Amino acid sequence: MNTEQHPSPPQFLAERRWLLPSALAAEFEPDPDRPGRPRRTARDWVVDFGFFLLAVLLGLLSADTLVQEDIPGGLVALDQLLGALACGAVWLRRRWPFGLAVAMVPVCFVSNTAGGAGIVALFTLAVHRPFRYVAWAAGASLAATPLFFWLRPDPEIPYGWAVFSVVLLTGAMVGWGMFVRSKRQLMVSLRDRARRAETEARLRAEQAQRLAREAIAREMHDVLAHRLTLLSVHAGALEFRPDAPRDEVQRAAGVIRESAHEALQDLREIIGVLRAGESDDSGRPQPTLAALEALVAECREAGMKVTLDLRVTDQAAVPASVGRTAYRITQEGLTNARKHAPGTEVTVTVTGAPGEGLTVAVRNGAPEGEVPPVPGSGQGLIGLRERATLTGGRLDHGPAGDGGFAVRAWLPWG
Repeated sequence: MNTEQHPSPPQFLAERRWLLPSALAAEFEPDPDRPGRPRRTARDWVVDFGFFLLAVLLGLLSADTLVQEDIPGGLVALDQLLGALACGAVWLRRRWPFGLAVAMVPVCFVSNTAGGAGIVALFTLAVHRPFRYVAWAAGASLAATPLFFWLRPDPEIPYGWAVFSVVLLTGAMVGWGMFVRSKRQLMVSLRDRARRAETEARLRAEQAQRLAREAIAREMHDVLAHRLTLLSVHAGALEFRPDAPRDEVQRAAGVIRESAHEALQDLREIIGVLRAGESDDSGRPQPTLAALEALVAECREAGMKVTLDLRVTDQAAVPASVGRTAYRITQEGLTNARKHAPGTEVTVTVTGAPGEGLTVAVRNGAPEGEVPPVPGSGQGLIGLRERATLTGGRLDHGPAGDGGFAVRAWLPWG
């Protein structure tokens, strides 16, 4: 017994598409736009029923011409049977628009009452498929039209006018269908464009929010690291020197209390910014270049040896972003010096003029003796470099020749 399975006709034709025209071969392949059989909506049912009635009405009108022709009764019955089947096949026009239009070409050639179904099938093909499919079906139909009227002439309309009317009707159906198709494609394109615009707007908003949160995170690091370092240094001093003089213990305790209070206040302001969804509006003005002296004075009160060399022409003319960046660089440099080189002298130099830029340098000497470990991830210097780059400047840092450490930045001004 031969158990070999033979492929089905559509599969056989699809595997040998080189035997067929490209449009017909493509029809036997799955349609990527219609992966499954979609359910008809209420509007689809109304439209399909309307086209079915149109096909039946045109078929009934064409049936009147059969009475005037000298055709045997059996052929008239066959003509009407094919017309009825063609009208019923109109319900399949959404599923197989190209197959139905191709099948209507020979059916309409032998059945006069199937003409309405053929027109509906051709219109459906123009709506649901590209023009190359319509060209195959409409071309075959127009090629058979002269032969049809030569074999079955209309008793009331001359041969030329009959052929011309069919050609005109076919062209009108094709044009109308292509217009509907282009309108649908335009609406789909506009919807896709609107969807892409909404997606891009949402992505831009998310990116802006992410950048704002990153800026707030850097601000949180710069603000809190300075305060918490003071807490760590003075708490460590009290731990290692429990027998320190009473005045020194009181001073350290006062610095710890003040630093904790300032850290909590800064943290409240940053959390308030996060809750408000803003990045620039905090509870108090942002620090600028004019606040450097207050920063140095605070460090001196905490026991640091800081020398400030501020030689800037017209400090009031320094841009706010540049001044704020210079302040944060100085603050981070002093914080790192306090953590990794306690007791050493720190020199802060800020020079510049309009057109020349602003130069900020923070340098500390080598620490004496063993420095107790202070937790830190090194992200502060990375954040400073990002700040300087965002303002159009640059920042370098590294060990100095005498064993100390130096941070140097240049920021554009004017």
